[in-house]
Amino acid sequence: MTIKTILVGASGGTASDGAIELACRLARQRQAHLEALHVRPDPQELVMAAGAGFGMPLPGDWIDRVASEAEAAAAKVKAGFVAAAERHGLPMRDGPPDRPSARWNEQTGYASTLIGERARFFDLTVLGRSERVVDRPYTDTVEEALVLSGRPVMLAPARPAGPVGESIALGWNGSAQAVRVMAAGMDLLEAARTVTVITIGDQHAPSAVSVRDYLAWRGVAARVCQVFPVEGVGAGAQLLSAARDEGADLLAMGGYGHTPWREMLFGGATREVVGVSLLPLLLCH
Repeated sequence: MTIKTILVGASGGTASDGAIELACRLARQRQAHLEALHVRPDPQELVMAAGAGFGMPLPGDWIDRVASEAEAAAAKVKAGFVAAAERHGLPMRDGPPDRPSARWNEQTGYASTLIGERARFFDLTVLGRSERVVDRPYTDTVEEALVLSGRPVMLAPARPAGPVGESIALGWNGSAQAVRVMAAGMDLLEAARTVTVITIGDQHAPSAVSVRDYLAWRGVAARVCQVFPVEGVGAGAQLLSAARDEGADLLAMGGYGHTPWREMLFGGATREVVGVSLLPLLLCH
């Protein structure tokens, strides 16, 4: 899939800076259109939630204060996004489709759902890793974006270290999610300098060779790296270690499952990788 449109979640929290920086780099690299989506909290919903939680009336000017703070936060994030877009040569406009560009979009409501729904209309969504969810097995926004949109999501580290996509590691376990992330990331795979197909254990080693041969038909000279399981070490940790050993600057892998609740695919590797990875991650549900 050719990446021509990119959505970035611009929450204003600790995740925003890394996500915006990575998204701007990708938009410039792929000559794509970039939209930053900032979701303001709905003061009325906050009032209802606070009232239900505390069982007491709130000050009369509370809604006004919340709205004022949300407006100030949005203005601050927008200024940071506009500055980043300008730094990367992305003019603030819509199109034309053959040139990189950027735009700002604000909505009000529940961020995880709105980002997931908006992501349906973009080739790639870039999200950040908030400090609030480091070492947790999931984040609501990442999961909602994957499940609601059906589109690939790239998870950015807090501070992208350098170019992204020059050396890509593709985690392979024979699942439909792994196939989807390979297809969704083909634009990046075809442009990469090196591609390594990483598989854990013997079970999927033969099909990893088939992945290498399939990529060869697309002009991608990939190599296979078979990692032998180590007792007491999770598949996610081994996958990350192998990707780092290969010098990868991007790890692509199958993402979250959704049934049963919070169940992860790829043998639990998604759970481990999302929690600790300092590499950008390309995920697909």
